[in-house]
Amino acid sequence: MRVLVTGAGGFLGFALARALIARGDQVVAVNRSHYPKLDSLGAQQFQGDIAEAGVLMQAAHGCDAVAHVAALPGHWGRYQDYYRANVLGTERVLEACAAHRIQKLVYTSTPSVAHAGGDLAGVNESAPIPSHFRAHYPATKAIAETAVLAANSAFFATCALRPHLIWGPGDNHLLPRLIARARAGKLKFVGKSQLIDSIYIDNAVQAHVLALDQLSPGAACAGKAYFLSNDEPILLDVMVIKLLACADIAAVKKRVPYPVAYAAGALLELAYTLLPIKGEPIMTRFLAEQLATAHWYDISRVKRDLGYRATISIAQGLEILRASIQAKA
Repeated sequence: MRVLVTGAGGFLGFALARALIARGDQVVAVNRSHYPKLDSLGAQQFQGDIAEAGVLMQAAHGCDAVAHVAALPGHWGRYQDYYRANVLGTERVLEACAAHRIQKLVYTSTPSVAHAGGDLAGVNESAPIPSHFRAHYPATKAIAETAVLAANSAFFATCALRPHLIWGPGDNHLLPRLIARARAGKLKFVGKSQLIDSIYIDNAVQAHVLALDQLSPGAACAGKAYFLSNDEPILLDVMVIKLLACADIAAVKKRVPYPVAYAAGALLELAYTLLPIKGEPIMTRFLAEQLATAHWYDISRVKRDLGYRATISIAQGLEILRASIQAKA
């Protein structure tokens, strides 16, 4: 296949591009910046803002499928920035698919589109998308996912994958933040530790490749959303301690009651809204809820429809991650 991958310079996008090229597919990458690491793989690169129509229309020419991975993540920022990247960017992807008669689109969503503030314990895809969100990221990703699934038709197949907490070698987001905060003595757990799901990078890539291969008009996966994980629920603090141990960082023991964290998040949100403070608050209400509630999922649907099974366990992934960190030390 010739596959257009948006966000191919990021953690998941690059790993997906690498896997596709390794098996003989052609990859067309669309990013805001130019990445020499994609050149080394042999990917064709287009640089630009996906919210603007031109770059995607040009890049999509001759493609058989699209993996739309690009997004603006985070728990703080202006709504218009999240809307532009996550909603308008997705609309431009859909327009490019229609213009070039591309038959399949795999969209990388997030489980937080189903997070209403409480526990998500063993839920499946029947969990509704809430009417209100505490942060712009899940709100705009929910709009985009809805648009992608609504575009599924007899001529154009779409599906949405919702990987939770992707980690592993090459992570440029989750692990660096954990390490930096732990080393600065600013990392604290919130409330009682809850079960959470996560997914090792190779497993997340595997699911995307399975979707690209099997998606077609009328396929079992067409028009559906899927939670993705390693299928190994684990206590949040245990997982964090295991990840930090890969970088030889001692276990974090500090803990803050949930009501305190939530109240602090509310105050910090107000301060960052009213005052000219740069950066993002260390705590928000959305983040407090995420850290203090359960997030693990029934992934029976993706097993049934795509034949997905995690091939790298958490224990195996941690060994690989530790070796990768030590090799760079």
